[in-house]
Amino acid sequence: MPRLVVISNRVAVPKARGVAGAQGGLAGALNAALKANGGIWFGWSGQECDEFSGSINYVKSSDGVTTATIDLEHQDIEEYYNGYANSTLWPLLHYRIDLTQYEREFGKGYERVNERFADSVLPLIDKGDVVWVHDYHLMPLGERLRSMGVDNRMGFFLHTPWPPTNLFVSLPYHERLVKALLHYDLLGFQCDTWLDSFLHYCWKELGAEVDYETGEITLDGRTTLARAYPIGIDYEFFIAKGNTGEARQAGQRLLSSTRHRTAMIGVDRLDYSKGLPERLDGISRFFDRHPDRVRDLVFIQIAPPSREDIGSYQKIRETLEQKAGQINGARSDVDVVPVRYVNKGYPQEELFGFYRAAKIALVTPLRDGMNLVAKEYIAAQDPDDPGVLILSRFAGAAQQLDCDGQGALLINPHSSDDIAHNIRLALDMPLEERKARYEKLIVSVREENVQRWTENFISDLAEDAA
Repeated sequence: MPRLVVISNRVAVPKARGVAGAQGGLAGALNAALKANGGIWFGWSGQECDEFSGSINYVKSSDGVTTATIDLEHQDIEEYYNGYANSTLWPLLHYRIDLTQYEREFGKGYERVNERFADSVLPLIDKGDVVWVHDYHLMPLGERLRSMGVDNRMGFFLHTPWPPTNLFVSLPYHERLVKALLHYDLLGFQCDTWLDSFLHYCWKELGAEVDYETGEITLDGRTTLARAYPIGIDYEFFIAKGNTGEARQAGQRLLSSTRHRTAMIGVDRLDYSKGLPERLDGISRFFDRHPDRVRDLVFIQIAPPSREDIGSYQKIRETLEQKAGQINGARSDVDVVPVRYVNKGYPQEELFGFYRAAKIALVTPLRDGMNLVAKEYIAAQDPDDPGVLILSRFAGAAQQLDCDGQGALLINPHSSDDIAHNIRLALDMPLEERKARYEKLIVSVREENVQRWTENFISDLAEDAA
């Protein structure tokens, strides 16, 4: 296999494998691929500098993977990261045009930082290397590298959804951004829904020749291949976390605190795309319909803060605190609090214990590229007494975890009635049905893991590499 060069907004060093959520699995898989291919991982250091110099910070890990990072100026961070990436592209890609900010300076900053990435990484790319670029921060990077003479095989993977054409065209200069994407040889999407939306855009707005069967897009004499590559978790790595004392203690801690009530859990980064206010509305509706069951169920929402410098994220935190307080104010007793809202993150060992102790998981994003919490929850279950996954049909994971109606309970996250109804179904589901659903789900989670995702994408990308 040729050497691999991974480029992303931020670089995950090996020590980051212990952080909460699924990031550790992705970082671990990419590090393993880089190690196997003698590669390098390039991105922003997360640090701010007074004046951009382009100087590269190198770190070589104990397993031989080299990371290379650059620092960015304050203006770069405000316009490229907080601005265009997270205040323009992120909401638009998640169908939230009501929150999308169209600021000319944001676009200029985005273009400038992509130029700086290209200038800085260019000397690190050797002839024959395979280049893999990640996510919406760096859509134009491939075009910039092509203009600098890079003719290596280059691939791009989008970790978010891709919206329908009639939404995406609201973005100024949308044609230019998509044409830049078509300079990559391979484009990867999380599921067929996002892939189909992208193919439709290329056909309708660019007039490209699109083969929906093969995913080939031909425009101006150049052909790009677009395919779905559903990302998974690092199954063996996550299971190993569950065999630790920390995981067992966390599970016992949660169980002992519930006082024989069924624990229902949600674990989400604090983001408006995750449907957290709507989720609490659904829980409130459930308790309105079944007030006697307030002693049967306790909901634990873990929501680590995210992008706190952006106003829309500050607002959602306030909204959640208000809604959780309203439910608890109406339903609490001296010995019962129905909703626990925890505004911090936990290591994967503890999350594994919480997942196993919870008999219901609510994973209800309004829109999500994939959602690995759903897969982590299934992986953590006791095969002899598994819990029930309630999953938004608008998460990329729904395509895999529906299991022909015999896996997760799929819901419309905008419907309080639907959420409430499925909470009751999950709460009353007999053991035999829970086990049957789990047995279908665990096959997908175990086999469609992050290693297979990495191998499939790199194999397709390197197919014609020198």
